[in-house]
Amino acid sequence: MRIDAHAHAQPPEYLDALLASGRYESVRDAEGRIVVRERGSRFLTITPQMHHPEQRVAEMDEAGIDMQILSVTTPQVYFLQGQAAVDLARRCNDYLADIVRSYPTRFRALASVPLTADPDAAVREFVRCLDDLGMVGAIIGSNIDGRPIDDPAFDAFYAEADRRATTLFIHPMVPAGIEVMNPYALAPLVGFMFDTTLAVSRLIFSGFFERYPRVKVLVGHLGAAVPYLAGRLDIGWRSYSDCQGIPHPPTEYIRRLYLDTVSFHAPALRCALETVGPDRIVFGSDYPHVIGDVGGAIASIQQALPATTHDGVLGHTAAELFGVSA
Repeated sequence: MRIDAHAHAQPPEYLDALLASGRYESVRDAEGRIVVRERGSRFLTITPQMHHPEQRVAEMDEAGIDMQILSVTTPQVYFLQGQAAVDLARRCNDYLADIVRSYPTRFRALASVPLTADPDAAVREFVRCLDDLGMVGAIIGSNIDGRPIDDPAFDAFYAEADRRATTLFIHPMVPAGIEVMNPYALAPLVGFMFDTTLAVSRLIFSGFFERYPRVKVLVGHLGAAVPYLAGRLDIGWRSYSDCQGIPHPPTEYIRRLYLDTVSFHAPALRCALETVGPDRIVFGSDYPHVIGDVGGAIASIQQALPATTHDGVLGHTAAELFGVSA
């Protein structure tokens, strides 16, 4: 069973809300697709498959993908505040739940949590998604409209996620200083990765994994730079007093992470394998973004990892992580 743990979908009105917010601008690329930009930097390209599950299923069949774990992409619902964020989160969550109901053997979904709303309202929507909609976890941005991921304002949500021992998927957001990334599409290519790296590092040093030991954390894009910088984080723990508020070196917490394979670079995949182990890596494609690559993701796994790990990485580990039965 092949499970794609990193795939995106959202209702058409999500784009309407995004553009109506006044924070973003849109242009058309050479193929006629809508490109969304913030402060001049592109960060999102709208593809038809984001809104058409029938086309998605056909392409899954062609690629040999049995199931996708669906989530709403960047910038989540964090560009809205208060009740507006709650309302959009509910619409997105209901939309994904409808897809799962229509194709119950092909999809599961992650909740969008309105963390820019009242904390109690955010928790209520999270609980509704798990209890009423049958979602298998939640997606959370690497920053929450510029607020760091370890901000105490989100503790009530994390406590509920811990109580339920659920999975949180950390997905990159538009980083601070995006203006310097305007040329060469550097926001998604580079900025996303280092915002994710910063988020995971803050979780580690803030003691998140000590306070919420039952939360299972999946990090997108092969953990960004975290596997590559693991040794440097350990050096910081040994050298800097403000890094010593945790009882164990960072690499111990890094080994608790799950990483998806959205990298498509064999040496990076091998580094991640040696850092967290094969039972912590799950297949992901970033479908249907223009820089997603289902075929390349599968090929990189088959080329870079030992054959004994393929079944686990391509499906079995994700099935256990999200509670999916064949």
